[in-house]
Amino acid sequence: MNTTARTLFLSPRVTATGRALAEAARRRGMRTRTLTDWRVPPELRDLPGSTLYAGPLFADAVGHDLGLGLLEADEDWLTRLPRELVGRDVEFTTVAEARRLRRPAFVKPPNDKSFPARVYPDGSGLPGPDAVDDDVPVLVSDIVAFAVEFRLFVLNGEVRAGSRYMTHGELDIAPLDDDPQRAELLDFAGRLFAPGVPALPAAVVVDRGRANRWGG
Repeated sequence: MNTTARTLFLSPRVTATGRALAEAARRRGMRTRTLTDWRVPPELRDLPGSTLYAGPLFADAVGHDLGLGLLEADEDWLTRLPRELVGRDVEFTTVAEARRLRRPAFVKPPNDKSFPARVYPDGSGLPGPDAVDDDVPVLVSDIVAFAVEFRLFVLNGEVRAGSRYMTHGELDIAPLDDDPQRAELLDFAGRLFAPGVPALPAAVVVDRGRANRWGG
């Protein structure tokens, strides 16, 4: 194998986003490899220029073998942002507390997928203590239906790449450079990384959506 070429590794779970990324990688001359197990074959470990697209659990399992260090935002980061940047109420709590909800809410684990992130009619629909420990942290948010969603790839506070990726809940990929809302998105990123705003890792992906108003 030519080890001078960058390689994009994909998890065994095939998704439309993963296919789109693989096609873009090949257009850039990158190799693509779909891993078939939660282990990296010895001959593929520590290749220079390895890149990984995967969910958090799979990334944790194979990141070390690929020579990759995984960066995550603080679990309560979203709740510490100024409300004008978030556009809705978000609470950081535990799944035990969220089970007491008696109203619909969007509930998700902050940085993993220990249970499905979605709208729950009330807290009784959340996984019980036999499936998820009581002290597992969760984010509880107002329900927002996004008309359009964007993904920004940020390095040291600067947007290095981005795209529209969903419209009305359906995958709809288009380059950020061609979008009429590009300037507004870049302005948002500038405010998100302004002094005094809770910090993010040096390399991070930020999603932003718009319903009747913008929200993080």
